[in-house]
Amino acid sequence: MSISRKTRFASRRAWSRGFRWAGLGAAAVLAGGALTAAPSAIQSAVPSAKADNCPDIALTFARGTDEPNGLGLVGQALVDSLRQNTGKNIDAYPVNYRATLLQLHGNDGAKDAIKHIKDVADKCPATPQVLGGYSQGASVVDIVTGTHIGGVGWGDSLPPQYASHVIAVTTFGNPADRSGGTIAAQSAMFGAKAVDYCNPEDPICHAGQGNEWKGHTDGYVPVYTSQAASFVQTRLLSLLPATTPGGPLGVPPGSGYLGVPPGPGQLPGQGPLPGQGPLPGPNPNVPGPTVVSQTKPAAFH
Repeated sequence: MSISRKTRFASRRAWSRGFRWAGLGAAAVLAGGALTAAPSAIQSAVPSAKADNCPDIALTFARGTDEPNGLGLVGQALVDSLRQNTGKNIDAYPVNYRATLLQLHGNDGAKDAIKHIKDVADKCPATPQVLGGYSQGASVVDIVTGTHIGGVGWGDSLPPQYASHVIAVTTFGNPADRSGGTIAAQSAMFGAKAVDYCNPEDPICHAGQGNEWKGHTDGYVPVYTSQAASFVQTRLLSLLPATTPGGPLGVPPGSGYLGVPPGPGQLPGQGPLPGQGPLPGPNPNVPGPTVVSQTKPAAFH
């Protein structure tokens, strides 16, 4: 390669790198306002993860006790809903740990989850990440987020400099619900972007009458995994400029959410937004979880 060709190649790389970071800054700024833009304009303003062989979204999920290696039933249902709703390239990483009945390896799972989150953040800094877990896997997520169970904490949490890469945290059947509080209530780093689902019939997370073991094993798919997918999608939309239903991430099913902060659903000088309604949450016609917490407005920080 001649010197002039090398120079041109280096210039193109520098321009491309600068364009990607400029797009990330623009997306973060625009997320705070209620703006509309054509999908093509949004695609040019948001960094392209595919340009670096990066996924659009990276999800790390810890399975429950005695489930075979992989995402587990709940984790797979969550990923399937997200893929169906968004049409995006979602990399789903199953946390590697021994999910045995004695539950002695939760810290190993937390270490593995932290390593993967850091690896993705270092390689693909523009890729939003999602963290989730079910049952014992929810306890793994508790460790990662620094959430204490019964006032006791163990293991190392995710370093603060990586917390901003995780835009949503969701757990199912979390034992912390019965003995110390949810991630949303306890975690300074993740409380604003965390949601916890506890089936009212699940004895692992719910203290009370009417509990049955099947409420834990069979009580989360598809109702609560679908709600969690809508929550994650809303968090993703909060990072992007508001768009039309045909935009990059679509609209969470049944929510009418267009990236506009919760409110009267009206832009200056315009009428109500089509389909504007409450953020995704429990369906009044379906028994809801006892805990669905989001302590602060969604924000990328």
